[in-house]
Amino acid sequence: MIRSRFPSRFIRALSAPFVLGAVTLALVPPAFADDSHGMHMQHAHDSAAEAIGEPGNDAQATRTVEVDMRDTMRFSPATLTVRRGDTVRFVVINNGKIRHEMTLGTAASLAEHAKMMQQMPGMSHTEANAVTVDPGQRKTLVWHFTQPGTVEFACLEPGHFEAGMRGVVNVR
Repeated sequence: MIRSRFPSRFIRALSAPFVLGAVTLALVPPAFADDSHGMHMQHAHDSAAEAIGEPGNDAQATRTVEVDMRDTMRFSPATLTVRRGDTVRFVVINNGKIRHEMTLGTAASLAEHAKMMQQMPGMSHTEANAVTVDPGQRKTLVWHFTQPGTVEFACLEPGHFEAGMRGVVNVR
């Protein structure tokens, strides 16, 4: 039998918090915003992917559009018309003093996502249909519009969508 230099009562007292912590971590889902956010967006993409198109290849871009975002909670341009089959390179520029983003989606998926963002402020997007842009920065989003119809875009930072920071791409 192996004898410890410490009384068993002492070892039990120290091990209890470690066991409790391990059990708690095993039972609680990960609290990483990007992970849960990514899972949500993957679900949204599955249901709406055909309606809005697919990620584009920058080398095959048929058009480049600069999109200006400002703290007035507006995009410029807010309306754009493209042809079915176009691959558009959006150069998204944040000329404001606060963080903004541009997310492509259906009206329903954007509204649902805006509600989620209210509960999880501070998330950044890593999905192909969205870019998060800090003040004074610019990012590129490339999208291939495969179906005719309407594709919407919005800033889903908390309160921005509700303030009207939205736009429309009409695909002919």
